[in-house]
Amino acid sequence: MDGVKNYLIDMDGVLVSGARLIPGADRFIERLKARGSQYLVLTNNPMYTPGDLAHRLGGHGLDVPQDIIFTSAIATARFLRSQRPNGKAFVIGESGLTEAVHNVGYIITDVNPDYVVLGETLSYDIELVTRAIRLISQGARFVATNPDPSGPTETGMVPACGAMAALIGRATGVSPFFVGKPNPLMIRTALNHLGLHSETTVMVGDRMDTDIVSGVEAGLETILVLTGVTRREDVARFPYQPTHILDSVDDIVP
Repeated sequence: MDGVKNYLIDMDGVLVSGARLIPGADRFIERLKARGSQYLVLTNNPMYTPGDLAHRLGGHGLDVPQDIIFTSAIATARFLRSQRPNGKAFVIGESGLTEAVHNVGYIITDVNPDYVVLGETLSYDIELVTRAIRLISQGARFVATNPDPSGPTETGMVPACGAMAALIGRATGVSPFFVGKPNPLMIRTALNHLGLHSETTVMVGDRMDTDIVSGVEAGLETILVLTGVTRREDVARFPYQPTHILDSVDDIVP
């Protein structure tokens, strides 16, 4: 890791797991600050604003400012702006997504939108989903924040953006463009957000199929930590491999 100064860090499964802090995550963040390393916390979850997530992490004892939290909602909004500035979008999602879309100068409307944007929500309204299907069938472009088919909650698994995107795609015959991981676009957008270069940045994550593959495809060194969903014995079956495998972020020495 000689010469490496910058880190893109997945949040769930790396810094926190559900409602608990992963042991040593606080020490890792403090080491980054002590060295003066730049870092960005990433999440595919588009429901919450950076302020919401900073508050959540703060409750676990992690002092992470909201301006270094980067969500798939922010990446999606910046993609929209890059493709069609000051456009219109019909949005299904929570405040994390709607705020990000507004912040790039978009109007949220169901009247002749340029895009239908699908994110995560606490409850998918069938009337909104039906409206999205009709708008896409009428020519609106279909973008989704992330391909995750399901997500964990305190009461069990729930359908996530990828599952609903599959339903809408099947109904319309139109496949969505997913902006979040594993699309390396999210990694490159995050690098641009901090003004970093891929050659001096490491992607830290717990999932081979999102975090590590997106880092590999974006040209970053990668660290797989074993505090999330991936077991050490799972790694060999993937055609791409992480640069390093560590038990947790507490083992990373910046």
